[in-house]
Amino acid sequence: MATDITVSAAASLTNAFKDIGAAYEKEHAGDKVLFNFAASDPLVQQIAKGAPVDVFASADQDAMDKAESLKLLAAGSRRDFATNTLVLIAPANSKLALTGVADLRQAAVTRVTMGNPASVPVGRYTRQALEQARLWTAVEPKVIFGTSVRQSLDYVARGEVDAGFVYATDAIVQKDKVRVIATLPTTTPVSYPIAAIAAGPQPAAGRKFVDYVLSPAAQAILARHGFGRP
Repeated sequence: MATDITVSAAASLTNAFKDIGAAYEKEHAGDKVLFNFAASDPLVQQIAKGAPVDVFASADQDAMDKAESLKLLAAGSRRDFATNTLVLIAPANSKLALTGVADLRQAAVTRVTMGNPASVPVGRYTRQALEQARLWTAVEPKVIFGTSVRQSLDYVARGEVDAGFVYATDAIVQKDKVRVIATLPTTTPVSYPIAAIAAGPQPAAGRKFVDYVLSPAAQAILARHGFGRP
């Protein structure tokens, strides 16, 4: 019986999950995996409002905790499936002398993009990292918030900002247009949880897809896209 599985996933997973979806469809003839990629928090809100979603994959534990507190998750289906790192990037052709995160204090640096900490996991990781480095008060006035990590990546790739914070895996996607300046230690490890949605239209297929994401085949695809093991 052919099934459509709807997966809402963090924007940073776009390329890897498209490949995982194609591999899943090859192994499960007739099944289709439909994706909805956005920042993790808005995805939780959509599911809470009744969007027909079978699987949710977020870029931090906070967003998944919100989904759990709203009783959206199928019992026992939540698992961690990947890790990532936070990096500072600049446009590849930038003339600014940036060698580390402290250089963002330079007067020449006027626009720095990051996800909004109120709704985007990468923004939460970034703010914590900058606070830890005692740089948040210096950088905050220069910040241009992106609605997702991919929007911030686009701003840097197009040269609309001087620098930005994304995941290492995002920098790989635009490696000809952006360069990595530094990797930032994060107070909380960048880890990705996934879960089946209790009220999803295809609960059994949702759990099957969650299992597949943790399988060696899907883990190899994630590794190819630069993600670390859970």
